[in-house]
Amino acid sequence: MSKPEELERKILHKKLKDVEISIPIVYGNISFWLGKKANEYQSHRWTLYVRGATNEDLGVVIKRAVFQLHSSFNNPTRVIESPPFEITETGWGEFEIVITLYFHHDVCDKPLNLYHNLKLYPEDESGPMSTKKPVVVESYDEIVFPEPSEDFFARVQSHPAVTLPRLPAGFTLPPPVMVEDASKRRRGDTKDHPLSQWFMNFSEADELLQLAAARQQVQAHIAKLKRQISLIDGLHQQLKIPSDP
Repeated sequence: MSKPEELERKILHKKLKDVEISIPIVYGNISFWLGKKANEYQSHRWTLYVRGATNEDLGVVIKRAVFQLHSSFNNPTRVIESPPFEITETGWGEFEIVITLYFHHDVCDKPLNLYHNLKLYPEDESGPMSTKKPVVVESYDEIVFPEPSEDFFARVQSHPAVTLPRLPAGFTLPPPVMVEDASKRRRGDTKDHPLSQWFMNFSEADELLQLAAARQQVQAHIAKLKRQISLIDGLHQQLKIPSDP
């Protein structure tokens, strides 16, 4: 590498101290029983994927995803060079899959390994299987990048798939990088994915609603117990009052 190129690389990759960027992701699989089309070797059709927790395009961070399947598959190492990062296959068996994520050069030099156990059959294997209702198994995770480069930060500071930190006082943001084509920016969105109706919801708003509902149930249960205790105390007081002679 020439000295001008090396200098340019250092400028582009200048680190932002005391700052970190978080990328919420979801990875898992959705599998459908093939019903009458099932045979001994192909009983299910399944899709394995890595998606944004809010179904936004992860291509702004992830450059490539590699799915390592069981050795019995043809071409067991599947390389997906652009979003959406997913593969679809048919089979009959469950096994562990290694998913390796490679990031853009200004994000991180080291790849990240994720591990997922492919799930085809429902937990209650004695129950009837359905061709319409799939088995869905997903995991939520957050990839944290400490001290991101300035160009990485500038590129993602307005991207909905990225969680940015509260910046230190006096911190100056790098100028945002404009995406030349809005449709290109949305190419990896999974909002309109044909399987999106089965995706689990990992948004913070949904979690807050669930917590609020659970809190209301607990409070209602506490109020019910208090009424029961008050009633019992009242009965005890009545039993203690002596009868007139």
